[in-house]
Order: sequence, then C-alpha cells, then structure tokens
Amino acid sequence: MTDQAVTGLSPNPDPCLNVEITPELVSQHGLLPEEYENVLRILGRVPNLTELGIFSVMWSEHCSYK
Repeated sequence: MTDQAVTGLSPNPDPCLNVEITPELVSQHGLLPEEYENVLRILGRVPNLTELGIFSVMWSEHCSYK
C-alpha cells in the first residue's frame, strides 16, 4: 500500500468505541444484569458497543451460545 492510498483514510476512531455502556443500554440489548457481569468477567473490562452487541446476539434465546 502506498502513502497515497492511506491519505484518504479518516484518523477518527469508530464512534461505536466511544459509546458509554449504561444499564439501560445493556437492557436494550436484552442482557440481564447477571449476564452483563459475565461479560465483564470474560473480557476483564467494560465492553464497547460492538462487543456488547455480539454478546447480545450470542446469548439471545434464538442463538443461545451460553
């Protein structure tokens, strides 16, 4: 990749990475407080919005990869 190819890229990070994860947001993703505690334990940190969504889908009743 040349320097010219890189110059068109935005230096701004993904806005999903800066979303505050609140109890309301966790609930909107269909996770119970106990499930969110498991997410925190597994990651060892607060998830970003993308990660929260992934756990939400993985642990949904439809997929149920708990």
